[in-house]
Amino acid sequence: MQQRSVWGYVRLLLKGVLMGAADAVPGVSGGTVAFITGIYEELIHSIRRCDPQALQVLFRQGVKAFWQHINGNFLLTLLAGIGLSLATLAHIVLYLLDQHPVLLWAFFFGLILASVWSVARHVGEWTLIRTLTFFAGAFFAYLVTSLSPAAVEVTPIFVVVSGMIAICAMILPGISGSFILLLLGMYSTILTAVKELQLVTMGLFAFGCVLGLLSFTRVLSWAFSRYHSLTLALLGGFLLGSLNKVWPWKYTLSYTINSKGEKVPLVEQNITPQAFADLTGVDPQTLACVILAIVGALLVFALDRNKVANTSEAQA
Repeated sequence: MQQRSVWGYVRLLLKGVLMGAADAVPGVSGGTVAFITGIYEELIHSIRRCDPQALQVLFRQGVKAFWQHINGNFLLTLLAGIGLSLATLAHIVLYLLDQHPVLLWAFFFGLILASVWSVARHVGEWTLIRTLTFFAGAFFAYLVTSLSPAAVEVTPIFVVVSGMIAICAMILPGISGSFILLLLGMYSTILTAVKELQLVTMGLFAFGCVLGLLSFTRVLSWAFSRYHSLTLALLGGFLLGSLNKVWPWKYTLSYTINSKGEKVPLVEQNITPQAFADLTGVDPQTLACVILAIVGALLVFALDRNKVANTSEAQA
């Protein structure tokens, strides 16, 4: 767990803001942003320490020891950034997704594509098992992002299960929790519950999120501790496979109605820029998309260099 200056916590707050903005988009994961910005492993290990042992530390050694045990300053700052984002920046991202979806997806495409390179260069030696794990992760993510949303009966148990699955996806780079809710047929249900303050549904979903978060982070923490390079290869594969979801030019095959009564895309097919222009009659903005994808990639390269520099300073 890192020791941070005041400026370090400001940067951490901004990373939380970016995570919150990413989680607002069905198809982009806050875990991806955490990975890109170099805080992913610390996040996983910190959440993992919020367990029964933390309660023992609280009662036996006091609040200060408990706070240090769970890396409280880190978690609180990050949560504050995510909350700030949901109140401010996420609305801008959702506006861009509604008004300029092609350009926004192009930016995320470049961001995630460069992230695959960033992860790959930290894997170390690419052995056969690491390579196979990478492509298995890519295939799994591609398969998940190609599935069609399901129609299900909403029961209390299914709401809890949906929370568990969605939060696990949300902390995995490359797999969006909101997109998983779409696949489960629960996206509109949860949005409606939040909008109408359906406390029972919100409570069940939150309970599922807590269960999923505390259990799955233990698995990830163990994997990073025992099989660090192999885990990185798998997560890199998830990022590569998720590019299927963030391809800028899509043709909508079917729609659904959201909680506001608006028609939104349900099933989409990736197409070429020219096919997009022919089928929709809308300018594909190819040049602008390429530029934004490059900007997204350059942002990752800059963050990666900064992450390496910070690691070198910490080890010096």
